Amino acid sequence: MHVLKRDGRKEPVHFDEITARIKTLCYDLDMNYVDPSIIALRVITDLYSGVTTVELDNLASEIAASMINQHPDYAILAARIAISNLHKETKKTFSEVIADLYDAKNSITNKRLPIISEKYYKIIQSNADKLNSAIIYDRDFNYSYTTYKMLETNHLLKLNGKVVERPQHMLMRVAIAIHDDDIDKAIETYNFLSKQYFIYPAQTLDTACTVTQQMASSFLLTMSGDSIDGILDTLERSAVLCHYNGDIGFNVHCIRAKNTPIRGTGGVSNGLVPMLKAYNTSIATVSRKNTEQVTVYLEPWHADIFEFLDLKKNIGEEKLRAKDMFYALWTPDLFMQRIFNDDVWSLMCPHECPDLIEAYGEEFELLYTRYEKEGRFRKQIKARDLWLLIIQTQFETGTPYIVYKDHCNRKTNHQNLGTIKCSGFSTEIIQYSSSDEIAMCNTASIAVNMFVDPIKKTFDFNKLKEIVKIVTYNLDKMIDANFYPLPEIKLSCEKHRSIGIGVQGLADAFILMRYPFESQEARKLNIQIFETLYYGALEASCEIAIKKGSYVSYKGSPISKGMLQYDMWNAKPTDLWDWNTLKKKIEEHGVRNSLLIAQMSDAFMAQMLENNVSVEPYTSNIYVIHALSKQFRIVKPRLLRDLIEKKLWDENICNKIINNDGSIQNIEDIPNELKLLYKTAWEMPQKTIFDMAACRGPFIDQSQCLNVHMIDPLEKLTSMHFYAWENGLKSSICHVIISGSETE
Repeated sequence: MHVLKRDGRKEPVHFDEITARIKTLCYDLDMNYVDPSIIALRVITDLYSGVTTVELDNLASEIAASMINQHPDYAILAARIAISNLHKETKKTFSEVIADLYDAKNSITNKRLPIISEKYYKIIQSNADKLNSAIIYDRDFNYSYTTYKMLETNHLLKLNGKVVERPQHMLMRVAIAIHDDDIDKAIETYNFLSKQYFIYPAQTLDTACTVTQQMASSFLLTMSGDSIDGILDTLERSAVLCHYNGDIGFNVHCIRAKNTPIRGTGGVSNGLVPMLKAYNTSIATVSRKNTEQVTVYLEPWHADIFEFLDLKKNIGEEKLRAKDMFYALWTPDLFMQRIFNDDVWSLMCPHECPDLIEAYGEEFELLYTRYEKEGRFRKQIKARDLWLLIIQTQFETGTPYIVYKDHCNRKTNHQNLGTIKCSGFSTEIIQYSSSDEIAMCNTASIAVNMFVDPIKKTFDFNKLKEIVKIVTYNLDKMIDANFYPLPEIKLSCEKHRSIGIGVQGLADAFILMRYPFESQEARKLNIQIFETLYYGALEASCEIAIKKGSYVSYKGSPISKGMLQYDMWNAKPTDLWDWNTLKKKIEEHGVRNSLLIAQMSDAFMAQMLENNVSVEPYTSNIYVIHALSKQFRIVKPRLLRDLIEKKLWDENICNKIINNDGSIQNIEDIPNELKLLYKTAWEMPQKTIFDMAACRGPFIDQSQCLNVHMIDPLEKLTSMHFYAWENGLKSSICHVIISGSETE
């Protein structure tokens, strides 16, 4: 039996050579648990004559991945084998890889088809020695097996279907895209990215330095109008953004309800459903993703609300469904009050009851009740009947999201621009948009667990602030570096310069500090982290304004009048930072960015840095990996290491955790200390999620994406939505995740 080497030579297969190859990658691993010979033996049993060394490495890495439950070091070894294989298959020198991508050709026509833009190609080649020497390839080995496989499949750049880029190349490419020819700043950003302090969304990693550098993740659209031209124009805009991998939120409040007369034709409107069905089909056609990337927002007084709620359901006529989009309710206070008081709710057509979408708060209530008195409504129902249908729809489909219109408009720094009419694809982006302006947000996620000293059990707020300021500077630069597929986006960005900084790994930080998620210590740290986030971002934005000036629409904004986000909540910051001095500095110089903080729930960004998603508690203490054409349920590394440290880890404990679907609460051998630390979202009151959200809300000038995990939600959903509303949250529940359901 022989193996085919990378240079084409044939050599006999030797067990000892396979073992030695694996053993060289076992440095700093616990060899009491990790046995290279076992992996080599399993590799040998699956060999065939003519197997390539690439296939050997792939098989060895998958076998190691399948053994992770024996010890977490097998996960490290699996990644090392896979990444070592990548290093052997790709060029080391960054500038050479960029040159190959710039010189790319169509494999069929042989015509030039550059992947890298000429501008960035020239910058990189002009600074090749400095950039090449700055890259530290050993940091590739910090990625887990699952993260590396995700990068290999979806994000590392390819030529003719073959990966040519290493993870460190990708990160340096992102840094260059942000900083242009400021090479020192690019190397600084590269180092923080590669040390895993923060990360950008997939759109940034995928397109940085390419010919279509569309690095933003979120866009907000308002309908161009209720006419045929307006509907088709908005559809075209949405399709363009989906083509460029943008995630979209748009509102349809202005579309006239079904059976409304159309003066120009003498006919009547077909309402929302046929239009959204057409949007659904068109967007799915042009989308480059395999998942939904559009959320549609509607106010609950719209006469087509019942049909709207049915659009994502799996039962019913297909012609009345549009399942490839998500749906959300832009909910006024008056609706919540009517539900609470068990009052009547009136359904109206925006064509017959104009200006409701432009009003909020008391102005909305006066206008709405005036239309009721004038009898302009289409139908009156019990508010609670509609609410029950909303809750049942959330139970069936996980949506609609609930976002509070009045809270969003009362607590935004965009008050001077006009009425905000929707959020984004998820519910964390809250910005003004209009028919003339498409809001856009460049985002970043900071790994807050990186600031914990697990030995001393301390949190480094000064280091966090330093990183926040770097991220703020970077995101502001990205606004100018970005490719804008539509002029309405560029207009909005140049006027308002909104960015969105969030965190990940909050649950990981709590575990490292040994704070149970529900503890008072965790709640205090939660507040201090977000206060630091907001303070650092404001300080950096003010420093940029000193050099470059405030954003164009600054005049008349709440912040120009000395009002920060926590003032809008009637809250007071802690004594962690000197807010009075910062306020005076802002009063004198202004800020460069109208909005700064948005707490996203992005699984991709969390996986990139090997952390728990967003600000959520763990949903399970196990996860699934794919290897050897199988699925393996693996105990999460933090718990596994804690159990090993306490000499509790063995096959019996492993099986108990897996058989309990990742819960450790009923396993007698595990001490209460660990049970408290590793309690999952399913095992704690969801009120905790909202309490934590309300505590950090005064330091989030956009909003938060909150998911809830429930076993029996129907009785509890109403109380949770009202609790969120009463506590002033702008967004209530994004996804309702139900145990054992299709939405889990």
